Amino acid sequence: MPKFLVKRWHGMHHVWAFVLLVALTIALTFYQWALGLVGLLLTLAVGALSYVAERAFRRDLKAYMSTLTYRVKKAGSEVITDLPFGIVLYNEDKIVQWHNPFVSEIMGRESVVGEPLAELIPAWKPGKEKKRLVEVPIGERMYELIVKHEERLIYIRDITARWKLAKTYEDEKLVLGVVVMDNLDEVTQGMDDQQRSALMSKVTGVITDWAQRYQLYLKRLNSDRYLITTNRETLRQLEHSRFVILDEVRELTHDQKIPVTLSIGLATGGDTLIETGQWAQRSLDIALGRGGDQCAVKQGDRQTFYGGKSNAVEKRTRVRARVVAHALRDMIKDSSNVVIMGHKMPDMDSVGAAIGVLKAARLFGRDGYIVLDGVNPAIQKMMEIVKEEEPLYKCFVTPEQALGLIDARSLAVVVDTHRGSMVDEPKLLTHTERVVVVDHHRRSEEFITNPMLVYMEPYASSTCELVTELLQYIIDRVVLDVTEATMLLAGITVDTKSFSLRTGARTFEAASFLRRNGADSAMIQRMLKEDLQQYIKKAEIIKDAELVHEHIAIAVTDPSRTYPQLLIAQAADTLLNMNDVLASFVIGQRQDGQIGVSARSLGAMNVQVVMERLGGGGHLTNAACQLEGSPAEVAERLKQVLDEIEEEEGLFE
Repeated sequence: MPKFLVKRWHGMHHVWAFVLLVALTIALTFYQWALGLVGLLLTLAVGALSYVAERAFRRDLKAYMSTLTYRVKKAGSEVITDLPFGIVLYNEDKIVQWHNPFVSEIMGRESVVGEPLAELIPAWKPGKEKKRLVEVPIGERMYELIVKHEERLIYIRDITARWKLAKTYEDEKLVLGVVVMDNLDEVTQGMDDQQRSALMSKVTGVITDWAQRYQLYLKRLNSDRYLITTNRETLRQLEHSRFVILDEVRELTHDQKIPVTLSIGLATGGDTLIETGQWAQRSLDIALGRGGDQCAVKQGDRQTFYGGKSNAVEKRTRVRARVVAHALRDMIKDSSNVVIMGHKMPDMDSVGAAIGVLKAARLFGRDGYIVLDGVNPAIQKMMEIVKEEEPLYKCFVTPEQALGLIDARSLAVVVDTHRGSMVDEPKLLTHTERVVVVDHHRRSEEFITNPMLVYMEPYASSTCELVTELLQYIIDRVVLDVTEATMLLAGITVDTKSFSLRTGARTFEAASFLRRNGADSAMIQRMLKEDLQQYIKKAEIIKDAELVHEHIAIAVTDPSRTYPQLLIAQAADTLLNMNDVLASFVIGQRQDGQIGVSARSLGAMNVQVVMERLGGGGHLTNAACQLEGSPAEVAERLKQVLDEIEEEEGLFE
């Protein structure tokens, strides 16, 4: 116990003695004045001693407090000086007013008072950043800023060691992948064993050199499939190279009638190895579903694509069409009814394919219904012809009617799209688990959940072509009536621009089959005739088109007017016929308020990649998207995307 407290204890005794003496003196005075006088003297003496003791206590207390305050101030000053993190005070103009010595060590200067924060910490934008915790690099080290905006105070903590550890952890995360030669059978058809072995040796050598160059673990699973194991740091290098192996293999075999192409599926970020492996296989399926000759990479929730410049290679076998047709036949037989849906704002390919699937349902005695949410200008003339065929027309139902017709045993067939958000009534897909997808578009990241049967062939000209093939195998000697055959042929005609684009041998075989069944080409021409006023509107759109990147035409419509999607698409088709135009984009405000973009190319440029970056999709030569905003704003976004692609990998092959 401090001495002044001991003195205080004794001083309290003096006070109590003084009080007792006062009381005793008063009592003695009543009995005898002499005794009272003696008590008074004693009382004065004790009072004097108490006064002296109190003064001594206060003096010692003041001295003690003065010493303690000094020590606390000194300790606080030393702590602030020796703290292992920085403290910065700044004013309303973001100018440093005070800092502790640790900040001087960070900045490598004795003082930074009076310096703007924007110059001291360029990576931090105090005018925009409102977060309390911010990680920024300063020099070669990483720091965490704890910002208190109200006090205009910043704590700076060195987290370099933790940041490097976290970066190492992220860089070393496992990446699994599968590499497939996606058209080996087509390339080697007709080769003898020696030629096939020589070709395989060349391709395998290039793939092995690529794996060694990027330190990939490569394991051959069979003649045309490899397993890849690597980490995220290497994956970033591969992405930076834009997966050059795709071009190397294609160029190596360019002298073949059909060059060898690769498809690659990579994945990382799964919670387990099993999930990562499943993602890798799914990525490969997407790459193959989009036509091959490309790489699909899944990192957590993000899916990115590389390559895909070449058109899909047409397969030379009908085996798959026959297998799918037989599977579809069995599913129809086992269903209570068949509900068929196309995409929103349907075109002739969507409606024609739906009519073809309806024919398949009727062949096996099942009721079939085609979901149609209104008639748009693209199918108006087609539906006028369908309306004349009462048995066919009564099978068209609204989405509301379809919801009342579908049950757990119904078969839902989705045609001309594979995206659940694009169908006329997405709720229908939740009423049955029996879902079939028939589509000719390149596969996108979004896909209908768990379909029982998928028939996607991106090489095909149209969904009508695929449905026509299925009908030929679903039963022997199928017979179509004139309207059914005509509608299927109309879908093929529209999607191929009268057999001028995206046509293969199978396209003409399907058209030939439909013609043999009575398809009326004159009726199709009547359906495709243009209205004079619509033609004038199309000319108004085209007249203000501009050329960018030398061979890309972009037309932007008047923002005060609305246009049907069909007219926007037709304008893009017309622009493609102009000299020096290899790709065209038409941007216009649709009647539903959205901004529609139609993209077309002659094959030298993949417009699907461009539209995917804007949130749409489609084919290498035919794609589209719908966006919010104004035509001018969308045009600027489109030009930015074109500039990015040109800088990354080039727009044209």
